[in-house]
Amino acid sequence: MQKWIKISAVLSVFGFLKEIRPSEPYVTEYLLGNFNGRNITEDELMRDVYPVGTYCYLAQLVVVFLITDFLRYKPLIITTGISGIVVWCMLLWTTSLEALQALQFFYGTYMATEVAYYTYIYAKVDKKYYGRVSSHTRAAMLLGKLVASIAAQLLIYYKLMNYYSLNYITLGTQCLATIWALMLPSVKTSLYFHRNKDSIMNLEEPDNDMRLAKPSGLKLIWQHFISAYSNKKVLQWSIWYSVGLCGMYQVITYVQMLWKEIEPEPVIAWNAAVDGIHTFLGAIFALIAGYIHTGKLDSRKSLIVLSGLSVLEGGAVLLATWSNNLYASYMGYIIFGSLYAFTITVASAEVARYLEEDSFGLIFGVNTFIALVLQTLLNILVVSGSVFYLDIIGQYTVYAFYFIVIGIIYFGFVVVEYCYTYKKVDCE
Repeated sequence: MQKWIKISAVLSVFGFLKEIRPSEPYVTEYLLGNFNGRNITEDELMRDVYPVGTYCYLAQLVVVFLITDFLRYKPLIITTGISGIVVWCMLLWTTSLEALQALQFFYGTYMATEVAYYTYIYAKVDKKYYGRVSSHTRAAMLLGKLVASIAAQLLIYYKLMNYYSLNYITLGTQCLATIWALMLPSVKTSLYFHRNKDSIMNLEEPDNDMRLAKPSGLKLIWQHFISAYSNKKVLQWSIWYSVGLCGMYQVITYVQMLWKEIEPEPVIAWNAAVDGIHTFLGAIFALIAGYIHTGKLDSRKSLIVLSGLSVLEGGAVLLATWSNNLYASYMGYIIFGSLYAFTITVASAEVARYLEEDSFGLIFGVNTFIALVLQTLLNILVVSGSVFYLDIIGQYTVYAFYFIVIGIIYFGFVVVEYCYTYKKVDCE
C-alpha cells in the first residue's frame, strides 16, 4: 500500500470517529430537560450559553492556526480529541450555568483545532494527492455524521436511550478518536515554520549574486496573505465565503431553539433524522457543484448562480421560521442545508482556483476567522439582547433576509461588472 493511502486511511478514521456525536442533534432538548437537576431556561441557553462558544472559537482560531504549523499538526489534532472529551464530560457531570459557559471555552478549542486536521495533509502528503486525500477525509467525516444521526434517531424512536445517555456514546467516540490520533505519523516539515529545501526561495542580492534565502515563517505567511487578497477574484469569492459561512453557523447553532419554539413538547423529536437527511443531501449537492463547476461555468456565471441560490437559501430559512408546522420547518432547514452545500462548494473552488497551493490553509483560515467576526457581531446585535432583544423567530427572520440581501448585492456586482466591461469594449 502506498504511503499516502495509509496516511489518508488513518486520518479518515479519526475524522469518522470524531463526527460520531449522536447527542448533538438533541443537545438543546437535553440541556432544557432538567437532567441531573440542571435548571436552565431557554432564554439563558440562547443568550448566555451558546454565544460564548462563538466568542471562544473566534478568540482561539488565530492563535491555534499559528501554533498548529509551529507544533506540526499532530499535537493539535490530539488536542481536538482531548477537548472533545472535556466537553462531553462537563455535559454529563456538571449542572450549573457557569459550568456550561466554561464548557463553551473547550468547545471553542474543539472547533478551532480542527484546522490541524484539514491542513495536516498539506504537509504530509505530496501535492498531487491533495485532491484525493481531501475527498477521503471529507467523505469520512460526512459518513461519521450520517451514522451518528441514524443511530441517534433509532435509539430515541425505540426508546432504547434518552437524551442524557446519548452523551455517553459521544464521549466514547471522542476517547477513541483521541487514542487513534496518537497513531498519526508525525510531521517533520510544515508549510511555514519547519520547511524543507523545496520551500527555500531565491532572492536577488544587490550584487546580482543569486543566493538562497529562507524567509521567516511569519514573513512567508504575510507574503501569501498579500499575494492572495491582492487578487480581485480571491477577494470577491472570499467575501462571499465568509458571509455565507457566518450565516450558516448562525442557522445551525440556534435551529434546535427554533424547533423548540415551534413545538415545545413533540411526541417524537426528529432532529437526528433531519440532520442525517441534511448531511446526505448536502454531500450530494456538494458533489454536483464540484462536477458542474469543473470547466462548466466561468466566474461571472458562477456568481449569478450563487446570488440566485443565496436568495433561495433565505427563502428556505423563512419557510423554516414562519411556518407553525414543525415538519415544514424541518423541510426548510433541509432545503437550506442542501443549497448551502452547493454554494459553499462553488465558492471554495473559486477561491482555491486563484490561490497558490501552499496558501490553501492560510486563506481558508482567514476567511473562517472573518466569518466568526461577523457571527460575533450578529450575536451581539440580535441574540445577546445588547442591541435588539429579538425572540428566536425574529432572529431567524434576520438570518433569512441576511442571505437574501447577500444574493441581491452580489447580483448587483455582476450587473455593474458586466456593464463596465461592455462599455469598455464598446469604447475600444
